[in-house]
Amino acid sequence: MRIYTIGLVLLVLVTCGISCLAEVYTVGDKAGWSLSVDYSTWATGKTFKVGDSLVFNYGSSHTVAEVSSDDYDKCNVANTITSYTSSPTTIALNKTGTHYFVCGVMGHCSGGMKVSVPVTGDGDSGGTIPSPSGSDGSSSAKPTPTPSTGKVPASSATISPVVTVWWISLVSLVLMFVRA
Repeated sequence: MRIYTIGLVLLVLVTCGISCLAEVYTVGDKAGWSLSVDYSTWATGKTFKVGDSLVFNYGSSHTVAEVSSDDYDKCNVANTITSYTSSPTTIALNKTGTHYFVCGVMGHCSGGMKVSVPVTGDGDSGGTIPSPSGSDGSSSAKPTPTPSTGKVPASSATISPVVTVWWISLVSLVLMFVRA
């Protein structure tokens, strides 16, 4: 009986430890994605890593657009990288570097609805999470916007490390039970 208790405790510890590796940040916290938030202050002190996610909660009078550094500085949304119109919008931070987000509604970016998010590597993926690419390593596909449900499209779903560790631990516990 003692070995089963130890196994169960290890399962819980491993699962909790792995799930803490990725963070989900609600942009603007309780205020969400709106004109009333200082996003520079909001981002200060946070460490964004590859694998983390941003959740933008906003009303129908706002949008979220990822833009280049230059377009961010100019509040230009003519050349958006990706654009979202349904809240909540969940965006996975899948590569290092600074990501720039603005509200695409005229006047909102210049009114303060913009946030830059510096993303560092997570130590395991070398700074990026793999994405589909051509034979030369270049990616020609644009990111698929997150649907209004806030869930990742099924075509881009991967098995979470938490689920993998959980299943391995469960199989180990079953094997320990069978051997006893």
